[in-house]
Amino acid sequence: MKSQTSSPRVQRNREAATQAILDAARAIMREEGVAALSMQELARRMDMRAPSLYNYFSSKAEIYDILFRLGFTMFDSHIKELMKTSTDLRDELRINIEGYMSFALENPDLYQLCFERPIPGFVPSRESLALSFGILNQSYQRAEQFKKQLNTKLTGQQIVDTVIAISHGLTAMHLANEPHLPIGQGRFGSLIPVVLSILEQAMPIKGES
Repeated sequence: MKSQTSSPRVQRNREAATQAILDAARAIMREEGVAALSMQELARRMDMRAPSLYNYFSSKAEIYDILFRLGFTMFDSHIKELMKTSTDLRDELRINIEGYMSFALENPDLYQLCFERPIPGFVPSRESLALSFGILNQSYQRAEQFKKQLNTKLTGQQIVDTVIAISHGLTAMHLANEPHLPIGQGRFGSLIPVVLSILEQAMPIKGES
């Protein structure tokens, strides 16, 4: 016979409370900055005592780690969903850059946690790093497949890293200056077509150069 503490109802209540805590943590991170998350403020928003949070999470670092995994999982799904509309290599390149920025605009807290280093001393767990590098390695493999169609001496990894660097630079500047504007507008959001043109000139499709 199962104990009361392992009953489905108790488990559902615990899962709901855990999700509510994570939602509150994300709200704090969005409003005050990723590094501003504190167990005291989190407990206040949950209307509970701070020690009670440790019934759900072993530490603040564990909360960050879970959200780090959530961020990369959501980012991967976001890009893959956008890629369903891709028609060719040029379109795929555009989707990667725009998708990076749109994810950041929609999830600024997870974007900062996953793609910047806002928390001194925070190191993702081995499981979380394996997830993030697994997604990156998929991109490397994809680039190796399509670079055969390009007139370039860059490796697949170099192509991906170049696109990441450009995407992050544009996104970081857009968020720092005009985060209220959508993709395609503002000083930096409007530069995406310019950047795509430069990349196409640097890596032309064979037969078009």
